[in-house]
Amino acid sequence: MIRFFDILFSLLGILLLSPVFLLLYISIRLESKGGGSYRQQRVGRNGKDFYVYKFRSMHVGADKHGLITVGGCDPRITHIGYFIRKYKLGELPQLFNVLKGDMSLVGPRPEVRKYVDMYTDEQRKVLSVRPGITDYTSIEYVDENTILGEADDADKAYVEQIMPDKIRYNMKYIDNRSLKEYFKIIFLTFWSIIVR
Repeated sequence: MIRFFDILFSLLGILLLSPVFLLLYISIRLESKGGGSYRQQRVGRNGKDFYVYKFRSMHVGADKHGLITVGGCDPRITHIGYFIRKYKLGELPQLFNVLKGDMSLVGPRPEVRKYVDMYTDEQRKVLSVRPGITDYTSIEYVDENTILGEADDADKAYVEQIMPDKIRYNMKYIDNRSLKEYFKIIFLTFWSIIVR
């Protein structure tokens, strides 16, 4: 039943938000060199790699200087990129990932291989479900970049503090996975964006 709502909502989202897609794409292209969107390899269900789609919020090649975004003034982020990140608009192209079946609207955020390879056997349980556009961690760690920006070693802080905590939140959803939880997380996500 969750897959049915994933298909329904992703189709509706793509159709209704197509003007927003176009406006964001043009704005990104006008501000900086490079495409308006990009794809990045992530780890999905059962540990299978796939490409996640996003609107570009950083200058081209910025990910070569680190996978973690730190603080509110990361120089790699474009002006329009700050707006995109604040309102989580960069994730909108992932509606196509949902439609394809790589992702769900709700589920653990897909991680890059570097960090998945650090998972313990227990932590790898998050790979038993489709990754999602939003989950409890997206709500609880809405200011993750600021937290990492204040750390002496952002990568170490992510691996030792944030990543394990995120996985605990992911397991909360997995252990209670139902339509009720699905709609609850979607509602809480919209609410957290509006409140911001």
